[in-house]
Amino acid sequence: MDWLQVLVLAVIQGLTEFLPISSSAHLILAPVLFGWTDQGLAFDVALHLGSLAAVVLYFRRDLINMTLSWTRSVTHREMNDDARLAWGVLLATIPVGLAGLLFKDVIEQQLRSPLYIAAGLIVFGLVLSWADWRHRGEREVNQMTWKDVLLIGLAQALALFPGTSRSGITMTAGLLLGMSREATARFSFLLSIPVIVIACALKSWDLYNSTLPIDWAFMAGGVIMSGISAFLCIHFFLAFIKRIGMQPFVIYRIILGIALIWLFA
Repeated sequence: MDWLQVLVLAVIQGLTEFLPISSSAHLILAPVLFGWTDQGLAFDVALHLGSLAAVVLYFRRDLINMTLSWTRSVTHREMNDDARLAWGVLLATIPVGLAGLLFKDVIEQQLRSPLYIAAGLIVFGLVLSWADWRHRGEREVNQMTWKDVLLIGLAQALALFPGTSRSGITMTAGLLLGMSREATARFSFLLSIPVIVIACALKSWDLYNSTLPIDWAFMAGGVIMSGISAFLCIHFFLAFIKRIGMQPFVIYRIILGIALIWLFA
């Protein structure tokens, strides 16, 4: 690796982790399109740590309130909106956690080809377009039912298929359930926290059992640059989502999917 590859991959991770365009697809494709060697497991962990730091920092006040309320709900059985949101995030994480443990090897070994990614980008992009166009509502996060939370969690498990986009599929589910764009984006970003923690834990375990050399300078640079780009992405996406909607991201997904089919079919 060199610093240009570090910068490009870090920015790609920071932006695509939270935009509905699939971070895994872009991280798989970037080395293929630019002729780079694979960035390696250690650097993947660094990129995800940067994204995790960004979302925790951005939602720090929400997370503090959720944690305190969740604790009271356990110790004193006091339930408020923040406690319900915390429980909702935990419940919605269970399906993707189980799916990741059961199908991790199959996905990494058999579904990482550009054509599978193209299919995921196009198919789930069209579903996102339909959800945003026909089913968007005005419900807020505190109006979600436990059924809504479970359905969004089940949808999130589909993000293990490359090209789907974790943020994209959870926002799609939220929109189909009548949530507003801002509400479904906020819940999707909060859901990313335990998912990234799980992904980092699994990759760190794999890294612990490997003999791969680690370039700590590149690791630090990846964390910092991924974190900065992710923080800015969250801020501007939430600021403009009501006005811009999902259709620009759908168009991008379809164009990228068609380009991949043309290049690799």
